Amino acid sequence: MALVLITGTSRGIGYETALAFARAGHNVLATRRNPDRSPQLARSCYPRASPPRDLSHGCGLRRIRYGRIQGNSRQHGPADVLVNNAGVERAGSIEELPLSEFRAVMETNYFGVLRCIQAVLPHMRERSSGCIINVSSVAGRISNSPLTPYMTTKWALEALSEGLAGEMKMFNVRVVIVEPGITDTEMAHRLAVAPGSSSYPQYARIAAIFEASLRKNPVPPSDVAKKILEVADSGTWQLRHPVGPGAEGFLQWRNRFTDEEWVALYSADDETWCARIERDFGLDTRPELVKRVAS
Repeated sequence: MALVLITGTSRGIGYETALAFARAGHNVLATRRNPDRSPQLARSCYPRASPPRDLSHGCGLRRIRYGRIQGNSRQHGPADVLVNNAGVERAGSIEELPLSEFRAVMETNYFGVLRCIQAVLPHMRERSSGCIINVSSVAGRISNSPLTPYMTTKWALEALSEGLAGEMKMFNVRVVIVEPGITDTEMAHRLAVAPGSSSYPQYARIAAIFEASLRKNPVPPSDVAKKILEVADSGTWQLRHPVGPGAEGFLQWRNRFTDEEWVALYSADDETWCARIERDFGLDTRPELVKRVAS
């Protein structure tokens, strides 16, 4: 039985992960920005999960303080497993999205994770045991508009995780990256709706892919939670773990392109783009794309 600290447990992947660990018999510290919004979590798996806790001092992981995690360590003992799940998305063209939005998503998705890691590492290193699971995305290994702001943070997280893994293996601390594909979460549904106007067509194209994928083959967040639990309990030293039927396939799809071919595809006309997506993934994005561009 391990003490598991999980961030971002209000809904989606984080919520299901807290349930999975608690039901497997682990003690769970479930954290989020506003504990009052998910009281059902503690009811669902009491007594193995604490009531959702605010480790963020009222303003999210962007302002997380070591003392909050250290306070939990004094009360419950040091965490055996840290699951960095909390994250936010931003989408838009590099020209049109304000710089403040780039900073906001990096502050949560990268620096928030880094703060949590630095808070638990001393105990793990001293005990020569522990596991850090960073929830990244297939977006951590590809880049395309309009998700560049989000993908940039996931690339940074992947680099941080890989470097950390090299530091911590000598101390018997495992570092693992979980990479979901398109998952049936509120975040994915938000990305499935393109803005009303933009000088760039890529947002409407990607929104159509999200919409078609969620309609044709929705991957529940519980599938990602099962993988996170499996990784923690298995003792594996494998660094990267794609999750969902589309995750590995999409990464393989990207690898079939040269960098120049990848850039050319995303800058092609709508018909060329839609035909390629339909041929390679069986997703007809034309009706959704036309609808969104017309609006």
